[in-house]
Amino acid sequence: MQISEILTLERTNCCAPGSSKKRVLEYLANFLAQLNPDADNVVLYEQLLARERLGSTGIGDGVAIPHCRMEGIKEAVGVLLRLQKSVDFDAIDGQPVDLVFALIVPKDDGDNQANDEHLNTLASIAELMQNPQRREQLREAQDNRTLYNSATQGQG
Repeated sequence: MQISEILTLERTNCCAPGSSKKRVLEYLANFLAQLNPDADNVVLYEQLLARERLGSTGIGDGVAIPHCRMEGIKEAVGVLLRLQKSVDFDAIDGQPVDLVFALIVPKDDGDNQANDEHLNTLASIAELMQNPQRREQLREAQDNRTLYNSATQGQG
């Protein structure tokens, strides 16, 4: 699944607040719940926190890819945030995070194809976020549209 299939302009924020990992996840849950009537912000926040307890989703180079499964979500949803201020995310390289690309997918129903699609989508996000030039474009974006376009450029 391509980035342009899960991310919308409305789910992109180039000036997201956050003073800690928990506050970023809380903001993320509230932000998505305002845009998606199928998402319960409290449940989403708890799911994101539970995933972080398994191991940080901070992949290095100032990037985190928090993700979880959630009941009630009908299709994969992406949210891209550029934080106003970098925060400690317990990233593997110890560096603070300022780019957050979250992925929320439907609860697992035992469908191997859905699980494979989830993993492929995570891989697409990681590939985008591991590209130094693309990270720089995302960091330089001064508005939501530019951030969105930088994330989806060259995709269908």
